[in-house]
Amino acid sequence: MTRYTKSLLAAAGLAVAFSGAAVAETKVAVIMSDSGSANPFWAAVTKGALDKGAELGIDVAAVAPAGGETDVAGQIAMVEDQIAKGVVGIAIAPADTAALVPVLEQARERGVHVVFIDKRADMPGTYIGTDNIPAARLGAQHICDTVEAGSDVAVLQGIVTSTTGQHRAEGGRGGLVDCGLNLVAEQPADWDAGKALTTTENILTANPNLRAIFASNDNMALGAIEALRNAKLLDQVMVVGFDGNPDAAESILKGEMAASVAQRPAVMGAMGVEAVLKLVAGEELPDEIDTGAELVTPDNAESYR
Repeated sequence: MTRYTKSLLAAAGLAVAFSGAAVAETKVAVIMSDSGSANPFWAAVTKGALDKGAELGIDVAAVAPAGGETDVAGQIAMVEDQIAKGVVGIAIAPADTAALVPVLEQARERGVHVVFIDKRADMPGTYIGTDNIPAARLGAQHICDTVEAGSDVAVLQGIVTSTTGQHRAEGGRGGLVDCGLNLVAEQPADWDAGKALTTTENILTANPNLRAIFASNDNMALGAIEALRNAKLLDQVMVVGFDGNPDAAESILKGEMAASVAQRPAVMGAMGVEAVLKLVAGEELPDEIDTGAELVTPDNAESYR
């Protein structure tokens, strides 16, 4: 039996399990760390979650804090709000791995099932998303295959208190160093394009021989590209991003960004909803469900637009 067939059967089983009167009472929340309007990645997560809810006849709320990736208090308030609204489960991308633990423990104490998408929290629970360390090494390897050994390179980190930020930086750093490149800077830009622009400007000033940047998400990669464009260095410094967003694919096709490591965010959203319902139905889940990664280059970028 293929993985695809198993997935169809599982979806069918969930549809049966939550059919009839129980459907109207089944509410699931997908709580992201940023909104789809701010980041295409989260737009795809939202679509995957809502589409799965419509397929199964489940009431799915896909929400994110108003302040974006760093709005930890806002995300905590959203968890509390969804508990009060009577959700049976929450699939969440924690804005902070530690700060969300108390409210998520409170959710579980009240019978709400919790799984993690894209980011983990510092507590037990199924993680659904990319295995970020090897995926980041995939992007780093593309740099290794392109620039000369011993070249100066840099890493733009995401939010360093999140496991996603930590793991992508670890994978990027490890891949670059292991292949003999000279890592001259590793600095956080908090997933933000504007911060990445400023950080890249500072890195360029301190390291005029820089030849490549691994950015831990596409927003930061695009910010780095803007800094390179302003410095007239786009043809001298390659940039590899992470997420495979449509705007990154557009940049790759324009010959600006060299590549991006694509995740499968719509799959994360859909599987987050499915995972919660499986827990409600009494099923056991593995600790980790890897949704896979792929390198986006000029050869396949058209399909990611």
